[in-house]
Amino acid sequence: MDRRRFVAALGAAGAAGFAGCTGNLFQVRSSPTRNPPVPENRPDAVYYPSHVEGMEMAGMSGTAGMGNMSGTNGSGGSNGSGNAGDTNESNGRNVANGSGEMGGMNGTNGSSGMAGATDAGEYAFALMYSYPHRFWTVTGTERSKTALQDADSMHLMASVWNPATDTVLPDTGLSVEITQDSELVSQEVIYPMLSQQMGFHYGANFELPSEGTYTATLSVGAMNTRRTGAFRGLFSEPRSAAIDFEYSEQEMNGISFRVLEERAGTKGAIAPMEMSEMPQSYAPKRDELPGRVIGDGTSDDARYLVTMLDEPPAGVEKTGRYLAVSARTPYNRLVIPAMALTGTLERGGETVFEDELVRTLDPDLGYHYGAAIGSVESGDDLTVSVDTPPQVARHEGYETAFLGDMKQITLAVP
Repeated sequence: MDRRRFVAALGAAGAAGFAGCTGNLFQVRSSPTRNPPVPENRPDAVYYPSHVEGMEMAGMSGTAGMGNMSGTNGSGGSNGSGNAGDTNESNGRNVANGSGEMGGMNGTNGSSGMAGATDAGEYAFALMYSYPHRFWTVTGTERSKTALQDADSMHLMASVWNPATDTVLPDTGLSVEITQDSELVSQEVIYPMLSQQMGFHYGANFELPSEGTYTATLSVGAMNTRRTGAFRGLFSEPRSAAIDFEYSEQEMNGISFRVLEERAGTKGAIAPMEMSEMPQSYAPKRDELPGRVIGDGTSDDARYLVTMLDEPPAGVEKTGRYLAVSARTPYNRLVIPAMALTGTLERGGETVFEDELVRTLDPDLGYHYGAAIGSVESGDDLTVSVDTPPQVARHEGYETAFLGDMKQITLAVP
């Protein structure tokens, strides 16, 4: 099996991805014994984390021709000026210093790229690991830190997507069973997560008893999110995939680990990973959204783009105009899933629509929150309220945003 290392932080070549950054941005070390402290006085917003890690992807060769990983920076990524309109974006990548992407580093010790993913029909799975690290779980409006444990061996991450459309699938749920020589080592339902590098994925810290070869069986359930358009009827059955991987301390210690200096704790975001054969969980750009975009807004640093379609996509039972709210992170345009939203439409001071905006996966609109709302007239006031913030765990840099103070936004229909 051809196993190759890929990294998200790109050293001197990648420093251009931190727009506007100069000076001593990184310190590099190859074998961290612990994470740096969480930045002090970090804002209640998206911020640069204390450090950036590479990772190892291990997989059976179910998908061939994997390309090289490279990073991109969000529009306005270094100064907090990114906006809901997704300006300064090019070819699906966010622009840094006028360049659509920054140069890639091919890992360490002469390795490059990554190993394969395994395909299970409607689903493709990829398995990755890196150093164990802290993260924050979310229940309702409360967050809880999951600290490092001495016994933790690695942070295991999995991505699930539809290979026909390269659409990341946020609401499948995912469990991991790890075995060695057919003996059970660990079994766990792992967390849905958001990170600046990985976007949406599933992850948790795991303890492994020793170095050696392991098999991770990734299992997803039926998706409970409404599916529309060509996604109707898909993702309705459980699926699983078994992926072999090697664990060794030498391999782990060779994974890149970079401590950010001046930018840590300031508003902004590091570059997401890019991979030609593994999609990133980007939300559609403004000019890619179907219908007529009627406005945008911000709630606790979550960006909304609101579009109106003349009729609902196939699979929505009601009729009338269709309202879709596409929620994404600032700077990097990553999908924000697992919220509960309500839409209210007022006309002349009278409420003409008020209902849930249903979590929906559509091949054209992407993951969004939508409802058929009947008639809409110019001058109507549309309010989007957050009943429940995103119920996903957060890597460092996202744990202070999209949480307890998600205020409603109101738009006037043009």
